[in-house]
Amino acid sequence: MSASQIPPATAVPGDDVPTLLVKIFGKDRPGITAGLFDTLAAYSVDVVDIEQVVTRGRITLCALVTAPSPADSASGTSEGDLRATVHSWAESLNLQAEIISGRGDNRPRGTGRSHVTVLGHPLTAESAAAIAAAITSTGGNIDRIFRLAKYPVTAVEFAVSGAATEALRSVLAPEAAQLGVDVAVVAAGLQRRAQRLVVMDVDSTLIQDEVIELFAAHAGCEAEVAEVTAAAMRGELDFEQSLHARVELLGGLDASVVEAVRKEVRLTPGARTLVRTLKRLGYQVGVVSGGFTQVTDALKEELGLDFASANTLEIVDGKLTGRVTGDIVDRAGKARLLRDFAQQAGVPLAQTVAIGDGANDLDMLNAAGLGVAFNAKPVVREAAHTAVNVPFLDTVLYLLGITRDEVEAADTHVG
Repeated sequence: MSASQIPPATAVPGDDVPTLLVKIFGKDRPGITAGLFDTLAAYSVDVVDIEQVVTRGRITLCALVTAPSPADSASGTSEGDLRATVHSWAESLNLQAEIISGRGDNRPRGTGRSHVTVLGHPLTAESAAAIAAAITSTGGNIDRIFRLAKYPVTAVEFAVSGAATEALRSVLAPEAAQLGVDVAVVAAGLQRRAQRLVVMDVDSTLIQDEVIELFAAHAGCEAEVAEVTAAAMRGELDFEQSLHARVELLGGLDASVVEAVRKEVRLTPGARTLVRTLKRLGYQVGVVSGGFTQVTDALKEELGLDFASANTLEIVDGKLTGRVTGDIVDRAGKARLLRDFAQQAGVPLAQTVAIGDGANDLDMLNAAGLGVAFNAKPVVREAAHTAVNVPFLDTVLYLLGITRDEVEAADTHVG
């Protein structure tokens, strides 16, 4: 078709144009949507909007269409004829039909649009009611609700308009904490779909362990090291000083302990799924760690990560010296590395996601476009953009609008 043959675009109906909202309810089966529009086609109406939802085998189908012209009544294609025909068609399929007259298109959404993702384990009716009420209290309107996952957690997404993202976040965060659910609020728009770099902490985030404690167990000083680690993660101690103090206790260990520790490392549930899915979507994925390259390099190879940076244990004559070499990856270092990775990946910082659990992750979480506190200490949960408090790392995918069905479908089609 040449440019001259392309018909002009149909104008969006004005507020004075008669329209009909056709609603169909009943047991779902193949062909209902096609059947409705085949029925409407006889009346030369234009489709303004369509929405369809199927829940437990029950369909709700809504079509907003322009009303037939009164001038068509002589030919049997008037609004009354349309109503009678739609009702007759619906009854033939044991469906219910409702047709509501009105004018113009749907009411415009309010300014300010956000996605509110709610994770529950389980998600109770009380929690859903409280979240909905909190959204309303900000002046927000819930335009749509969609389930993202039914296991290992229930995840639902609210499309909200009419309220600023920050206002929603400030109201929903304390409400979620009180209810024991996780709520993430992100601005709607193309940027959400364009976050193409995810950078994670390693210890107690990508993996279930604190690597230095695994080394300490071989040195017989696990309890002492764990106490210092906990204080550092709570932000009570300077990270660099605590790192040197803990590593010093490892001095004299045989270098063979490195391979032993690598075998002891346990990935967090959902870690492989998270990385695998992100890579299939074209994301680049990296890790930054206050732990050690002797472990992160192996994780990078095993998971196919794009970036990895950590501290390096010094080994001389087959023994750990009790020192680290090179620049220390601390709180400021993690934020710096996030920026470096983003630059190398060609991704604006606003389109990055950072995930971590400790106080030394805070600068990185705040620098990223979306900072996710994963089973984090209270100081981190309060400062991050959002928090996830279930033990499944792949739930982060739901914050990006990716559904469990999409994840499983991608796994099924891998040859």
